[in-house]
Amino acid sequence: MDFLVLLSSACIVFTVGMFSTGLADLKKMMSTKSSENIQFLPFLMTCLNNLGWLYYGMLKNDGTVIIVNVIGACLQILYIIFYCHYTKEKCRVMSQTSVAAGVLAAGWLYFYMLLPQGDAQLAQLGLTCSVVTVCMYASPLTDLVGIVRSRNLQCLSFPLTVATFFTSTSWVLYGLQLDDYYIMVPNTPGIFTSLIRLFLFWRFSSVREMSPGYKPLKL
Repeated sequence: MDFLVLLSSACIVFTVGMFSTGLADLKKMMSTKSSENIQFLPFLMTCLNNLGWLYYGMLKNDGTVIIVNVIGACLQILYIIFYCHYTKEKCRVMSQTSVAAGVLAAGWLYFYMLLPQGDAQLAQLGLTCSVVTVCMYASPLTDLVGIVRSRNLQCLSFPLTVATFFTSTSWVLYGLQLDDYYIMVPNTPGIFTSLIRLFLFWRFSSVREMSPGYKPLKL
């Protein structure tokens, strides 16, 4: 039980830390009065993911899942509000937000109104959240191809990579301890993608250090 409490605390600390990395983008938007070079969809998709896992935590009565995703959803909503305020593409942002709201409403209607409460409801919700989480962890792999070709690490965040690694690891151990595969399995890709990014930092940083005119990468 003590180990489970320790894992629960680790999940909360590491996950909230990972979600808080968006505060750097928030600070940038406030200082430049612009949302240029900041992506909107990650905020929106993470918010949907948080709300899905929040509902899962409520159905399962898991305080750790609830706390993490309440904080995560609040942070993402904050990022979304500031992005909508500073962006010049308000029509595009509002249309994407409307689609996300429609998906959220349809999901609530299906899981809460149409499915009978019980194991089937929990299983289908857990599976849906797991698929979304796997897609979120796997999405950076498309960018890694370009990074390998260009050997340019500027678009990678070292602190976020480390935070993702510890967050994924803590959730995998937490899910394993609870025998909850819906928590354990979707966080496993996060470990592997983080290790790949850490390898790229090590590999290409060592190559750059040996190059003439090398300047340390600011992380």
